[in-house]
Amino acid sequence: MPGTIAFVGDSLTAAGRWDEWLPEFTVSNHAAGGATTADVLAEVDVVLANRPDAYVLLIGTNDLAWRKSVEHVVRNVESILATVHKHEPSTRMLVQSVLPREPEFAASIRDINRHLWQYSSTVRAQFLDLWPVLADENGALSPVHSEDGLHLTAAGYELWLDALRPAIERLFAVPTTTTPIDVLSDAISVSGLR
Repeated sequence: MPGTIAFVGDSLTAAGRWDEWLPEFTVSNHAAGGATTADVLAEVDVVLANRPDAYVLLIGTNDLAWRKSVEHVVRNVESILATVHKHEPSTRMLVQSVLPREPEFAASIRDINRHLWQYSSTVRAQFLDLWPVLADENGALSPVHSEDGLHLTAAGYELWLDALRPAIERLFAVPTTTTPIDVLSDAISVSGLR
């Protein structure tokens, strides 16, 4: 099952010790503190230049801090996934739900996550719902999992990793698509189907 994984996202992902936690994979961490969906969208080509076997994404919480709409977050994440799928169709994709944070954001986060869950299969991405793993009864991160309501403690990362590891195993168990979409489009037009 070994392969290469590009982790992409914000400070939650940037702080992960993915190469230590997933030693069987070659890991690159393309996450940055404060990153938004627009930042990740602008850097998709940089990440894809390394031709990772898997693209693992967690992004969106900083957009909410900047008071961006649910639609803005969903549209940008959909664009990220569609771009990866179009340019590197053999790259496996795992999109993770936006993690809980302060209760005032709970409804928006749940709405974003519902949209991402629905969209992910249209681009052959898998979806990992971390809400039930990390949210408390108020839709926030518990003090055990976060000291500031946003960033994870060691216990929070442990729960995340417990959910992520089997998701990555499932991701690598799925066969990849090997023909780029533009090649398929050319083949269809040549055959007269367009």
